[in-house]
Amino acid sequence: MKYTYEFMTDDQKSLVDLVDDILTKTLDPQISELDQKGEFPWDVYNELGKAGFWAMDVPEEYGGLGLDCVSVCLVREALGYHDAGFACSFSASTFGIKPVLLFGTEEQKKYYGEKLAAGVISAQLLTEPQSGSDVGNMLTKAEKDGDSYVINGRKTFVTNGGLAGIYTVAAVTSPADPANGKKKPGISLFIVDRDTPGVSVGKEENKMGIRLSNTTDVVFSDVRVPAANMIGEEGKGLEYVGTLLARTRPTGMAPGLGLAQKALDLAVDYCRTRETKGEAIGRLQAIQFKLADMQIKLQCARAQLIYNAQLIDQGIYSTPMGSITKTFVSEAAMSVADSAMQIYGGYGYSREFPVEKLFRDARIFSIFEGTNEIQRQIIGRDVVGKLPKKSK
Repeated sequence: MKYTYEFMTDDQKSLVDLVDDILTKTLDPQISELDQKGEFPWDVYNELGKAGFWAMDVPEEYGGLGLDCVSVCLVREALGYHDAGFACSFSASTFGIKPVLLFGTEEQKKYYGEKLAAGVISAQLLTEPQSGSDVGNMLTKAEKDGDSYVINGRKTFVTNGGLAGIYTVAAVTSPADPANGKKKPGISLFIVDRDTPGVSVGKEENKMGIRLSNTTDVVFSDVRVPAANMIGEEGKGLEYVGTLLARTRPTGMAPGLGLAQKALDLAVDYCRTRETKGEAIGRLQAIQFKLADMQIKLQCARAQLIYNAQLIDQGIYSTPMGSITKTFVSEAAMSVADSAMQIYGGYGYSREFPVEKLFRDARIFSIFEGTNEIQRQIIGRDVVGKLPKKSK
């Protein structure tokens, strides 16, 4: 890994160097094989755990490292530099418990925080087959029955669905009632242990990219959980999810930034060794301009991501800002990976060279965690603001 930033503290540099050293030794030699098989490397996950990186974004009082958002982004960028798929799964290992840390009881935070610190993976279950990014259109239901809730439904595209021991599940607890002014259903969040009767893991997706990241369906059939497993108040799930995503946008996109940095580094190395008419192609103005555009997009994406992370470290959770970060960083990563492939020419399209994989991995960042079309809707509504009522 060839980058360090002037703003990084000594502690942050040490964390990034440690991650780079571990992954260079444990992950890099087996990436090609794991990509072909579509397997998550538990051995690498455990090595990072031994170094203290499990639950790195969980507060110290609940068993984690308690790293600030900027530091987490830098570590996750380092992970993404080696492999975006592994970075996404490792980063998402605490995603399922983020709502607990934000809105849960002290008992919930302590109990589940300690589980994550011990290496248990969590997963966030929002997306459903029929609704995609439209979280408010979910069909999974949780019906009250005494001092319990009974959950029925199916979630799809669950990152770490087959690896997680803990799920955070969004489910409808009260239906929409337009006649009485309730346009949206009441959605609540529940903690569900994977070994609860009625929970089953469905098919694993055979994905184009990020193949080291586990992605599955999770099915709930008459799954009974105690009412105490609800996170926060009933019916506030959508509000909680909105805050959660505003909180996690930069950390979720950081692996894409690492991927883009890797693509630029590989392109630069190739330009120095690949020759045409007796000289390195890096001397050609057309190639230099392409590299310049890659660097511009990469540095602007990094600046936006770090700025967003700094806001979060100050307790400022802005949904539009998170959407801006998600959209800009994901599209910059895709563009940089595409340019790297173009510079490599025919070799870039071959699986014998690494940029082909970077291109495949980059494509997902504008799709998952809410498509960029959804993000633009959020940004556009915020820019326009409240409009006057339609004239008759």
